[in-house]
Amino acid sequence: MVYDLLVQPFVEFGFMRRALVASLALAMGCGPIGVLLVLRRMSLIGDAMSHAVLPGAAVGFLVAGLSLFWMSLGGFVAGLLVALLSGVMARATQLREDASFAAFYLISLATGVLLVSTHGSNVDVMHVLFGTILAVDDAALLMVAGISSATLLVLALAYRPLIIECFDPGFLSATGTRGGRYHALFLVLVVLNLVAGFQALGTLMAVGLMMLPATAARFWAREVWPLCIVAVAIGFVSGIVGLLVSYHANLPSGPAIVLTAGVIHIASMLLGPNQSVAARYVPRPHLGA
Repeated sequence: MVYDLLVQPFVEFGFMRRALVASLALAMGCGPIGVLLVLRRMSLIGDAMSHAVLPGAAVGFLVAGLSLFWMSLGGFVAGLLVALLSGVMARATQLREDASFAAFYLISLATGVLLVSTHGSNVDVMHVLFGTILAVDDAALLMVAGISSATLLVLALAYRPLIIECFDPGFLSATGTRGGRYHALFLVLVVLNLVAGFQALGTLMAVGLMMLPATAARFWAREVWPLCIVAVAIGFVSGIVGLLVSYHANLPSGPAIVLTAGVIHIASMLLGPNQSVAARYVPRPHLGA
């Protein structure tokens, strides 16, 4: 019974195995990036960036159809362009960077949907918006794994300045280090991981595996590396459970994975040992006389 429920789908079907590996690779790359977004108080900017890749992916779709290379390249260029424009407008005007991101993300989302819907079918629109993780092929899987590996390598090499830039960007300037370079590097990593997530979960769902595990991890850990490890673990569990639920209940796999992460987030918020509802409001018994 346990074998039929938990193991048999991955043993019997190659597309389930590829989907599982893709979701695990996404969790490894997106988890630490999501933690840094939370620490920088840029959670909603991550959501805005996930929609910013849509017009570039739509242009890639118009050029070459459902081509992995062209849609990924277009999404990456569009995401970086939105990040650059938002930063420039925030510095050239009195508009805050998060407000600038929100404005450009709405423009990007509407442009991308318009391009795909006017030059494709409803199936194409659904594919771009919501992804098809069960249709991930070997090329997409290699791309997702490559982006996750590169992300972990860059985070390991630039860990200290990235963390310092999260908490005290003025310190980097005081020591002669240009924090703007590391901020730009971080935005590149965000866009890359959203492009990887876009291949599997679509533009609307890609940010789910980036932000939900990261926010849930805050209720289980306090320091940066434990936060990253917990976020990756929650992403792992969300991928496995979401795929199994989608298989047995005949549900869309991307939303099932993200909703599983959402359930874990709510449970963490209620029951986690660190600043959760239970930790703050449920009295603990006092030991000793």
